[in-house]
Formats: sequence, C-alpha cells, structure tokens
Amino acid sequence: MMFKKATCLFLLFLLSLAVVQMCRQTEAANKSASGPEKLLANADQSRKSLLASATKMNSRQNWLNCISKYQDIYEEYPKSEQAPRAVYNSAALYRKLYKYSSIEEDLDKALSLYGKLIDEYKDHRLADDAQYYRGEIYYQEKHDPAQAYVEFLKLDVNFPSGDMRPKGKAIMDELSVAISKKDEIKEDKASASANGLVSVKNIRYWSTPTYTRIVIDADNPLNYKHNLLKADTALKKPRRLYIDLENSRVSSDIETDIPIKDGLLQSARAGQYNNNTVRVVLDIENVGGYKIFSLYDPFRIVVDVQGSSEGKEENKQASSTSNSGTNGRNVRKGIYKPEGADQNVTLARQLGLSVKRIVIDPGHGGKDPGTQLDGGIQEKDITLDLAKKLAAVIKKTTGCEVLLTRDKDVFLPLDERTAFANVNKADLFISVHVNAHKQSSVYGLETYFLNMATDESAVMVAARENATSEKNISDLQSILNDLMLNTKISESSKLAYKVQNGMMTKVKKTYKVNKSLGVKQAPFYVLIGAEMPAVLIETGFITNPTEKKRLLNDSYKTLLADGIASGINSYIKSIEPAKGG
Repeated sequence: MMFKKATCLFLLFLLSLAVVQMCRQTEAANKSASGPEKLLANADQSRKSLLASATKMNSRQNWLNCISKYQDIYEEYPKSEQAPRAVYNSAALYRKLYKYSSIEEDLDKALSLYGKLIDEYKDHRLADDAQYYRGEIYYQEKHDPAQAYVEFLKLDVNFPSGDMRPKGKAIMDELSVAISKKDEIKEDKASASANGLVSVKNIRYWSTPTYTRIVIDADNPLNYKHNLLKADTALKKPRRLYIDLENSRVSSDIETDIPIKDGLLQSARAGQYNNNTVRVVLDIENVGGYKIFSLYDPFRIVVDVQGSSEGKEENKQASSTSNSGTNGRNVRKGIYKPEGADQNVTLARQLGLSVKRIVIDPGHGGKDPGTQLDGGIQEKDITLDLAKKLAAVIKKTTGCEVLLTRDKDVFLPLDERTAFANVNKADLFISVHVNAHKQSSVYGLETYFLNMATDESAVMVAARENATSEKNISDLQSILNDLMLNTKISESSKLAYKVQNGMMTKVKKTYKVNKSLGVKQAPFYVLIGAEMPAVLIETGFITNPTEKKRLLNDSYKTLLADGIASGINSYIKSIEPAKGG
C-alpha cells in the first residue's frame, strides 16, 4: 500500500515537471511569434493611428497606451535592434503629449528617455537626434537657454559626425546672444535687489487720436505719485503728466524715450530721477482727462488718457487706425473679422444704430490655458471656439461689426484686451470664459459686470480669472472707488441682465437640467478701463461632468452663442431711441 502511494506521488511530480516545461516552451514560442520586429510594427501602427486622429489625441490614455507598446520592446528586448527606435519614439510621444497636457512630468519623461538613448545606445544613428531634441526641449518648452546651450554643446562635442550637429551649432549662435542679454538683465536685477530697489523694466502703449493706454511694468509692487504740470512757454515745454515710482530704478533694457504722436501724447520718457526714484513723463498735446491705477501678478501701473473736447473736431479728421506699441514699436494686434464683414459700411451704420462695433474677448490663450483637464481639455480652446461662433451670430442677427481680441491660440495680457476694445472704439465689450470649481457638483451659468464684489464666490471667480490672489482682489477693490465715476456700471449692469436672460432662455428650451447663477459684480482686470458697457460671461463649469460634456459639444456652443447674441440684440433694442412718425 505504501509502495503504491509513493509511486503515485512520484508520477504526479513527473507530470508537474512536464507541465512546467510545456508552459515554458509555449511562452518562448509566443515571445518568438511576437518578437521585437512584430512588436515595433504594431507600436508604429498604433502611433500612426493616434497622430492621425484629433479625437484620439484628446485622450491622455490613448497616448499612454501607445507609449507602453514601445516600452514593452526596450524593456523586454533591450539588446535588440528595435530597442533604440522604441526608446526614441517613446520620448517623441511624451514631448507631443506635453503640447496637449501641459503637464511638466511628460516633458521630463521625454528628456529622460532621450537621455537613456544617448547613454545606452550612444553608437546608434538616433543618439545625436536625441541629444539635439534635448537641447530643443530646454530651448523651446522649458525656456532655459543656458541648459539648452549645454545640451547643444554636448551635441557638438560628442557627435562631431552627426547629421544634427549643423542645426545644433546654428541654435548655439542664437543662444549665445540670448544668454548675454539675460545675463545683463540678471545683473540689473541683482544690482536693484542689492540696493533694495524695484526694477522698472518696460513701457507699453496702445493709441488712437482720442484714447491712449500706457502700461509701466515693474518687477515688484511699489508706491507711486503723479502730478500734472502746466505748459512752460518760456522753456517751450508742453503740459506734462509725470509719475514718480518710489524705491525703484530703471532697467538697462528699457526704452527710455518713446515717441507716440497720436494727437493726445507726444512721447513717453523714463529716467532715474534720483537714487531711488524713477520718473515717467508723458508729454501732453491734447488731453481732456486721465486715470491711473495699478494691477498685480505681474505688477504694472496703467495710465488711461482721453482727448479733450477742443480736439475732437480735428481728431475726427485724423486717421482712426488703431496702433499698439511695445517699447515704441508700433504693431497690429490680431483682429478677427467674420467672413463678409465690411469695415466701412456695416448694416448697423446704414440703419443708424447706436451700437455699431462689438469686441468679443475669448478668455485666456497661449501660455495661459485657463482651466485644464485630462485629455488635453483646456479652457482657452473652448472660449476661442465659442467666441468665433458668437461673432458670426452677432454679425448675422444685428448687422454690427465684430472684432475678436484674439483669433488664434496666442497670449494677451488682460490690460491689452481692454486697450484693444478702447482703441478700436467698440460700443460693447464681451469677455467669454468657462468656470471651474473644486467641487464637481457645482454648476450653472452667470454673467458679471465690473464693481466691487458682493459675495465670496464672486471674489473667487475674479481671483481665478485675474490669475491673482484674494489679497490682491481686496487691493483692487480699494482702487475701484477712484474709477467708478468714469465706469459705465449702469449700462454694463443692464447689458449683463439682458445677456444672462438671453443665454438661459435658449439653454432651457433644449436642456431640462440647468441653473442660472444670475448676474453678479466683481473686480475683473479685463473690464477695468473699458470705455463702453462691458461684461464677462462664465458659460458653465468645465469641472462639472454634465456641463463639461456640453461645453465640448459643438451644438451646445452654438446654442450658447445664439443665446448671448439674443441678449445683446435685446440690449441694443432697449437703448435705441423710439422712431418718430
């Protein structure tokens, strides 16, 4: 009996060995069937499919799935001919993904993988490409010219026969100039810091014969005083408005004498008035009034100048072309014109309507993406798409001329957007945004006009859109007291109610679940200084699953555009004088 039992156990042992051996053989056969060549072909096909589909590229998981296929190759077959190509393609995909995600970790993984290729496969023909692209990433995405120079220098030294070396050397020449410039600026800042002084680094302006906005940029907040001097006929000096910036110094790279000559101002000048004061002087030709205020993050002082009544007749004869300048160089900003728009004779002008030109401002843009979500979803893209739809609807339903502050993915400072509306003599200013909240259950649509905030939620929305802190919002509210007399609060409030009502009326007809958060007031930077009725619209919460789905839907954005345009049309009709018989 004992012998039979032992025999059975021995047979079971032999059987188990046979099963293990079969499993190993099967696994080896599978690996052979899906070797590195086939795996690379499958990964390449997956990459081509991904890059050919805008829909697929909007999903982060699709990118990671494709990258993992390449990862299987270089981890499973590190000595194979296909491994370097797999590492290279993984790095390239992470870099492309960064353009959609703006997640710094994606860029770091691309750098790491390019480094892996250089270290482990230094004799491969793609090694010099990897070294080149490391330099390009530091130059283009990380904006670190010093490290970029080091990477391109490694390319020059370590890959003297590489085909990427000439391109790298050309960029090194550019970088040597940029680094020298940066070192000068660093020296300025270090000197200013050592003396406890704030560096005044730039003066920008936008101008027409009837309106000019000057912006003075500084490294940190500072106190300032201003005064208006009478003309001095004996010394042949015009009226001058000067602003003294306390505890400051002039940066070496600032343009110190800027000719403007727009009919209002002759020029703007900046100089070191004494050891710790910078004086900015505006030479006045024809000014009826001005206002000065400061904005934060980054700190800048804004001067808005309006023409006097005596000069209005001659200004009517002057060119109405609006220019904007930076450091004295006149440039045209991007203007969007709906197809078929006639700049000279719009339907609104033919009908004699009081609202003839409307500026639409798509929130965020360029390096400022606004709220971001997984899958490459960014607020700046939604607002631009919605703004273009809105521009087309407004032109069609009102006959008004429509301009956009931006018609593509570019960055515009908030003060520049308002200046754009002013220099283009807009009759209405509409800033379009998408809301966000840390609680995904929060949803609804709301419209704002400029005033001091009346509740905490309005403060938080303003802080987010201003890209600043609650503390700075309270500072901003204190300066609004000086601006209210010249701000069209009453008209803006009326416009806000019309827009909110028009928007909600359209949405309710199609969607049962919706919420109006009403009309609110808050200190938004983008509305300060607007010389026309101006509102900011939050078209829903992208952090709420339901509203996120809607905001990504083309039909819903068209519905929103119809609603906003309906509200604008209602406002225009409400302010038109009754037609006499």
